[in-house]
Amino acid sequence: MRSLRDGQRHVRSVHQQDRQHRGVTRGLALDLGSSRTRAWLPGQGVVSDTGNGPGGEYGRGGPVRRGRIVDAESCGRMLGRVADAALGADRSDTVIVLSHPVLAGPEHRAAAREILGALGPSSVIVLDSARAAAACAGPQDGGPLLVVDIGAELTEVTLLVDGQVRDARLAETGISDLDPGDPPTAVVRAVLDMIMAMWQQDRHGAVLGALRRGPLLAGGGALRPDVTNRIAVRLGVPVRLPDDPATTVVRGAGLFLSSVLRRATVAPALPGRAG
Repeated sequence: MRSLRDGQRHVRSVHQQDRQHRGVTRGLALDLGSSRTRAWLPGQGVVSDTGNGPGGEYGRGGPVRRGRIVDAESCGRMLGRVADAALGADRSDTVIVLSHPVLAGPEHRAAAREILGALGPSSVIVLDSARAAAACAGPQDGGPLLVVDIGAELTEVTLLVDGQVRDARLAETGISDLDPGDPPTAVVRAVLDMIMAMWQQDRHGAVLGALRRGPLLAGGGALRPDVTNRIAVRLGVPVRLPDDPATTVVRGAGLFLSSVLRRATVAPALPGRAG
């Protein structure tokens, strides 16, 4: 299990990046997962949901493993095909928003930026998946929220307070690690262990407050009732289960994209005349 203490905080607000996106008129939101890549376009919603490897939805051997880009060349070709279909060949007036695991390391983020930059957009935003999920399906009052993202090869638990990451834990286990017909014991145990570790180190009561509100479950694993029901029973609290949990992150990234596009098209105020 990795935690926020294993790396640095990366809390650069999308609002702080607005200066870089003036003039863009189109955009694409991407969720690059270990098993699937999803794409979202303004006005159209999710336009692509494809497997990353030859083995199908939970296949192995793709360009992303355990939340890390392991084959940059293949990843670039795959994202290039998605961008071509969604935006066309000319992407000079576009911005691409890519979600990444909260605890993705600097090498992964740098590789993602380099790959996206090679696609030719005007600018790139990388956004952590927990804030994307919260934007899509979480309460908007800024109170504490636990986001539990259960993917094919990763499970992350993130504590958000006022929309920012307060703590995060990652376990390199997911739905694809389960044998067909087996109960999801390992995944559920990973979620519970991460939440308990957060609780033990929380000095401000944010984790307890978030549990009382109900954790937000996202990712393909949240499609399985045997997973969601066990988590709710073991925690003793109801859980927040959005519509189509598998696309929660990319839809949230799409909301950030729409916000950036709205602000980018606002003409800057003309400077006033002296005298």
